[in-house]
Amino acid sequence: MGSTSWNLIRGYTILVYLFMFTPIIVVMLLSFNSSQFGSFPMEGVSFRWFVELWNNDAITRAFRISLALGALTALLSSTFGVLASLALVRYDFPGKQSLSTLLIAPILVPEVVLAVALLLFLRWLEVHKSFFLLLLGHVIFTLPFVILVVQARLVGIRREYEEAAQSLGASPIQTFFQITLPLLLPAVFAGFLFAFTISFDDITGTLFWKPGGIETVPTQIFAMLRNSISPEINALGTVMIIVTVALPLLGAAIARRFGSASSE
Repeated sequence: MGSTSWNLIRGYTILVYLFMFTPIIVVMLLSFNSSQFGSFPMEGVSFRWFVELWNNDAITRAFRISLALGALTALLSSTFGVLASLALVRYDFPGKQSLSTLLIAPILVPEVVLAVALLLFLRWLEVHKSFFLLLLGHVIFTLPFVILVVQARLVGIRREYEEAAQSLGASPIQTFFQITLPLLLPAVFAGFLFAFTISFDDITGTLFWKPGGIETVPTQIFAMLRNSISPEINALGTVMIIVTVALPLLGAAIARRFGSASSE
């Protein structure tokens, strides 16, 4: 492939990234606009809309709900994901391949289809919308990501470490907490952050599963957009971008730190 072709590919790649990230940059810039009209040219730089966000009870309540929902989702998905990964990697049993496919299936199914299917199934069971239903939906959707991350790490952990601990008198539970889990910590932490970020950002499933009176940050933004385009939306979008970008970067840094410490 000649240099001309590589230049065309490079130029096309740059255009794609500009198309993807320019709207994000515009939203972040307009969140600091002192004018109440979210448009260019900017009249000045101000933190006014961030202050109004802080004083908006509906938005702060949505943040608390999103944080609680994300934390619970990440905790449950990480717990079940570690247990499922151990079963699928370390043990052989009838239906193992089918179970693995079933656990990974929510990634393959469009989220709107999954959301409608779960809602109709629970309505058939006469289970009404609740925070528990919302949490259950988020766990089902985020669990495959945790399983994939933890499995990739677990496959690389030699089973001889666990066998050596058990040959020295450690019980299976002691072996897990003292040998396996410390070696899995980078993957578990990465999966936890994946699950939290996906739950915190989710809007499609949340719109179907949430009960009345409960709003997460994405659904709050959606509700605000239906009424009018307020500069507060730009500020709220900037906060969302910072949270969803900073958490994975922080997780990658901590996982790298854990990995280098365990290899020493």
